[in-house]
Amino acid sequence: MKVGDGVRIAGRSLTGHKLRSALTVVGIVIGIGTVIIFASFGTSVQTDVVGEFEETAASEILVVTGDIGLEPGEGDFGGTPMPGNLDSFALPGLTTHDIGELREVDGVDAVIPRGGIDSAAAVRYEGQAEPHDVIATSPSAFPESNFLNGSSFRQGESGSAVMTEQAAAAYDANISVGDTLTLEFSDEPETVTVAGIVTQARGGLDLFGGFNAEVYVPTDPYYQEYGDTARSAAQGVDQAAYRQATLVAEPDRVTGTQDRVERYFETESDAAAVLEDGVTVQSAADIVDGIESVLDDIIRLVSGIGLLALLVGAFGIANIMLVSVTERTKEIGIMKANGARNREVMGLFLAEAVLLGLAGAVVGIPLGLAVGFGASAYAEVGFTVPYGWVLVATLMGIATGVVSGLYPAWRAARVDPIDALRYE
Repeated sequence: MKVGDGVRIAGRSLTGHKLRSALTVVGIVIGIGTVIIFASFGTSVQTDVVGEFEETAASEILVVTGDIGLEPGEGDFGGTPMPGNLDSFALPGLTTHDIGELREVDGVDAVIPRGGIDSAAAVRYEGQAEPHDVIATSPSAFPESNFLNGSSFRQGESGSAVMTEQAAAAYDANISVGDTLTLEFSDEPETVTVAGIVTQARGGLDLFGGFNAEVYVPTDPYYQEYGDTARSAAQGVDQAAYRQATLVAEPDRVTGTQDRVERYFETESDAAAVLEDGVTVQSAADIVDGIESVLDDIIRLVSGIGLLALLVGAFGIANIMLVSVTERTKEIGIMKANGARNREVMGLFLAEAVLLGLAGAVVGIPLGLAVGFGASAYAEVGFTVPYGWVLVATLMGIATGVVSGLYPAWRAARVDPIDALRYE
């Protein structure tokens, strides 16, 4: 029997029982469709998040006090940003002296210190108070492309602030550049003018800070007055001390610059003397690797749900093929009486099982992609076709047919032709 003839006979047998074949295929469609939905949506989110982060922070080096373990590691969800030692994590240890020395490191274009002012209880505008975070930072935190309106404040000058569009949108009255805010510090309120409104600010552990409602003020004078302090070993005096800072490196020298920054903190920094665990220095590439590792693990985890559905579909194929062998016992006997060999009979039934699995893949993959596209559109992320998972899903459909059809095909091949011809 030729291969083409065997496939035609198998197809004719399946179309002869349309409803039964369709119900069997549904289980495969659900399994493969589920895998593609989670894979396509997860890949789309991963591509969007990582792409946005790489675009905005490709040359950034994060410096944070303590051990946060951002490096991709072994085990489940390796690479998740987690404190290694809570006693030293995010303590004020980067002194003003350290910030100045970092600016002199070869390859560093800018240093963006970041310190929250804990004494700021709320931000008031026209009688409405909101509990926004008040962050002290430098003008380098605001690239020109991030401004919706206005411009940055000036370092060393009080009376002006920058706020995110989320912070501005929190008030009933519209806030625009030039409006006046009241920062309610613990000792006395202070009035500032909105110098600019931005989509997000660069720097800090808050990798996606654009989603936060924050108000930014210059470190000089606000953090000098209201921020944390630590003893500078190099200067012998108490200085303003930050928990984190971001270094903007020259784009083609990130790795070398990171090495020089690490050496500074290991040998001569105030942070090394103030903090037991020193600081963690990570580049954007390290963080991106960690994010990708986490998202890959999540995609594999949720795609496992589809594999369970696929397993149910495999049992459905095996069941229907065993029923088919029983129903077609006399037909098998006639085939063998006319010279059909065991391997040809086995191949015929195996072809039916493979066609069922392949049909599930053909229907399930487009369906999964369509649902994944809808989910991506709803989440407002760009859709990415997971070509690798599409290939895996196709092979899974074929493999499901092969594995679930092997035993029924073997049973069909072992049918005795004499007994089969007497079978009613």
